[in-house]
This record gives sequence, C-alpha cells and structure tokens, in this order.
Amino acid sequence: MQLSSGRRWAWPYVAWLQAVVATTGSLYFSEVMHLPPCTLCWYQRLMMYPLVFVLLVSLLTQDTRLRAYSLPLSVTGLLIAAYHNLLYYGVIPEGLTQCAAGVSCTARQIEWLGFITIPLLSLSAFTVITLSLLLSKPRGTS
Repeated sequence: MQLSSGRRWAWPYVAWLQAVVATTGSLYFSEVMHLPPCTLCWYQRLMMYPLVFVLLVSLLTQDTRLRAYSLPLSVTGLLIAAYHNLLYYGVIPEGLTQCAAGVSCTARQIEWLGFITIPLLSLSAFTVITLSLLLSKPRGTS
C-alpha cells in the first residue's frame, strides 16, 4: 500500500490525538471508575502522559525533530505494554514479574467483548502512536 506523501504530515496529529485519548482513558479508569493501576500500568503512564505535551509542543512549533523526542517514549511504552499483555494472557508466568506490591498486573478489572482489556488498550495506543510517528514526514523536509 502506497501512502500519499502529501498526507504524511497528518500522522503526528494522529499520534497526539491517540495520546490524548489514552491519557484521558487511563485517568477515567483510575479517578472515575476507581480502578487502581498496577505497577506496569504506572510505567506505561510514565511513557504516555509526557507524549501529550511533547507531541503538542512539537506540533505547535513545527519542530522537525518530533520523532527524536517522541519515539523513545512511545517505543519504551510499547515494549512495556507488550510485556504486560504477555503476562496478562499467561504467556509469561506471573512469578517472573515485579508486580507483587499493590494490584496484580494480571488482575482482570475490565474485559469488554470478552477480550478488550486495559493492557490491550494500552498496547493498541502505543502501537498507533509508534506507527504514526514512523509514518510521519516532518514539515519542512523534502
């Protein structure tokens, strides 16, 4: 599939919108629904929350180094989310995790349609952000 190079400037906006939705969703789960985040969820939040501001500032200033600032956060969050999903779905034994304190990282708090979970939502968000950044073409570059 060939992507139109004329529309590649829009991908950072998709990444920013996804970061805003994910951040809002995580705050809704914890502050409105009173679902306590596990240790891995906290680590993922540490990667997601700054993305909202880093991407926004990069978009407003039309910074061509957007990927240099955003990809480390996004890829790190993606790796943590992938590990969390492997743990959550039993691919990795729970004994190989640091999730002993507080809420278990495999606790089933939400399961929409029988398979949509909080770790899956996080993995999806980081995947969308990472792919959007990789597909983007910074403004001002040829």
